[in-house]
Amino acid sequence: MTLAAARKGLLMNVRYTLAIVIFHLLALLACVPALFSWSAVATCLLGVSCYGTLGLDLGYHRLLAHRSLCVPRWLERLLALVGVCCFQDGPAGWVAAHRLHHQHSDHAGDPHTPRGGFWWSHVGWLLASNPQLRALDALAHYAPDVVAERFYRRLQSAPRLLAIYIAHAALYVVAGWLWGGLSGALGLVVWGVFLRTVLVWHISWSINSLTHVWGYQTYGTGDDSRNNPLVALLSSGEGWHNNHHAEPASASNWHRWWEFDPCYLLIALLELVGLAWNVKRPRSGLWRKWALEREQQ
Repeated sequence: MTLAAARKGLLMNVRYTLAIVIFHLLALLACVPALFSWSAVATCLLGVSCYGTLGLDLGYHRLLAHRSLCVPRWLERLLALVGVCCFQDGPAGWVAAHRLHHQHSDHAGDPHTPRGGFWWSHVGWLLASNPQLRALDALAHYAPDVVAERFYRRLQSAPRLLAIYIAHAALYVVAGWLWGGLSGALGLVVWGVFLRTVLVWHISWSINSLTHVWGYQTYGTGDDSRNNPLVALLSSGEGWHNNHHAEPASASNWHRWWEFDPCYLLIALLELVGLAWNVKRPRSGLWRKWALEREQQ
């Protein structure tokens, strides 16, 4: 599949396209006054932070895609299930696409470089069918450690992914019903599930798009990756993208004092209580200075 063919819509991924369109329409129901409540808004905002940080940033990205740390098997799988509730892809598919991006960042072979157009990098690449990326052989090539586990292979099943997502949404329906009856249930599922999912999508997608066109570069990484403060604020530190491309295996993107990385703080907390080990840290930036100071003591 060529980039030109995909952008012309000659090879459309109907399943992904329908899902993205339907979810955006469902998210618009948040504009209905009868479905508004401050508890629903709080649930949405808390969900954006929790699902995005735990499921995607920590689970899918730093843990599975880059193996930046180790955690107990039960915790790894729990984080993967939280990632599934973001309804982006199964763990193996997400990891394969991300590793392919790092292998060919902003060059031929990168599945979502903005050099193919800003909107292509943001969402267009998801609307195009790409069997070279999503086929089982591709997953086995780019994510062999993930697909080697039966648990993750089973999570690549579209019906199973949908069932998990529906099950987690049902919990919101029940909680909303107990809190405020039918209107409470509808409000909570619209704000806490549909709108939250769409917001997490766009925050995650902005790392592919915005952080490759807007921001500053600290390191010459041979690609267009940028450190973007706005995206970093919205994505628990993932927006320090040039730092990440300089040291992809690092569990921390915190290279300068102002480059706040909440996801790394969570990792450090897990390490402190014994739930994370072999945490990889940057060899540059403030961590390099800290390491040198410790060596001199």
